[in-house]
Amino acid sequence: MSSPSKDHPTHKPRPWVDLLVSIVVPSVILMKLSSDEYLGPVMALIIGLAFPLGWGLFELVKYRKYNFIAVLGLVSVGLTGGIGLMALDPKWLAIKEAAIPGLLGIAVLVSTCTKYPLVKTLLYNPAILNVDKIHRTLAEKGTEEVFEARLLKASYFFSGTFFFSSVMNYVLAKWIVTSPSGTTAFNEELGRMTLVSYPMIAIPSMIMMIAIFYYLWRSIRRLTGYTLDEVLSEQVSPQPSNSSDEPSK
Repeated sequence: MSSPSKDHPTHKPRPWVDLLVSIVVPSVILMKLSSDEYLGPVMALIIGLAFPLGWGLFELVKYRKYNFIAVLGLVSVGLTGGIGLMALDPKWLAIKEAAIPGLLGIAVLVSTCTKYPLVKTLLYNPAILNVDKIHRTLAEKGTEEVFEARLLKASYFFSGTFFFSSVMNYVLAKWIVTSPSGTTAFNEELGRMTLVSYPMIAIPSMIMMIAIFYYLWRSIRRLTGYTLDEVLSEQVSPQPSNSSDEPSK
């Protein structure tokens, strides 16, 4: 993942804009404008998918030029468009929906055998937590091995969120999208699936991610004695210059 620079400014999360551009607008276009009296199935599919694709490219180029997750999102949208435009069997949509998070879950598991487990990259990293301060205290207390074991467990939980998404994506796609691709009905079902996937998959996955971060923080708290404010990175919560590295009593 690239670090922010003069050419790539720091990204400020805009969840409502992301939700509007990536989910609401494409879903409305696919469900309401796919009939022949409006855009037609092909043009509605192109325009509908152009919103998340264009927004993803904009974010990718401006903020995270080499961000793997962003690239994966663009690939996912591109594959969805390809399935619709080439009029492939809808089963390929279900397979694609399951394959992306499934591959991520496998990647998380494989990464636990390397020096750079993905849970460290995404949750336990210097952009969120003061990793150096935590490691220094763990070493002083002789609890590094205990923490590494809990970090490994967090990795298993983390991969589980992706496998959950994979199964739910497949079930949702098979349940909702049943019409031949390239048709008005296919577009309407695709738009409906996009809308339903947010409360049924994205929100539960987000809750699981928060629970994993809470598990990590509780482990850090018990093994170091620090509160959350004391271990947050200065990028998240700036600390006074005279702050102490001593754990709270």
